[in-house]
Amino acid sequence: MSSRWYPIYQRGNPQLRVFLPNFWLKLVRPANEQPPNVVQFACSMEMTRHDVKNYLEKIYNVPVVNVRTRIALGGTKRDLVLGYITKEEDTKYAYVTLPRTKQFTFPDIFPTDAKQKIEDDKKSLEDAKKNHKKFLDKNKDRPGTPGWFSI
Repeated sequence: MSSRWYPIYQRGNPQLRVFLPNFWLKLVRPANEQPPNVVQFACSMEMTRHDVKNYLEKIYNVPVVNVRTRIALGGTKRDLVLGYITKEEDTKYAYVTLPRTKQFTFPDIFPTDAKQKIEDDKKSLEDAKKNHKKFLDKNKDRPGTPGWFSI
């Protein structure tokens, strides 16, 4: 059920109805080691196990075997000056079990190999030197002329 307002339908106009669920899922890297076919999500507090399963199967076409959920309590903090206590929001986690044949691994977005990073830095430095040399060669006949004043 969505709480978003749709435009008022007037006769002759097309019906602009789009299903926008109030649910959300966020993929979370687990703190503890888990089997390769278990994926952890942070989800909205209103979602049930069946909602998580249907959400993944219908929207993302992910085969789901089992879903377990838990609610992690938010931390409490005491204000040092006034002494009142504040509580952070609770979060709900869903542990989704995929079939045994499916495995999920987080993609390696950032290269961890130091050699690759050094080579990329050297390449970008060489490109910058080459472009600067082109710029100087183009303007060597006109000393004192700004770089933007060229053809």
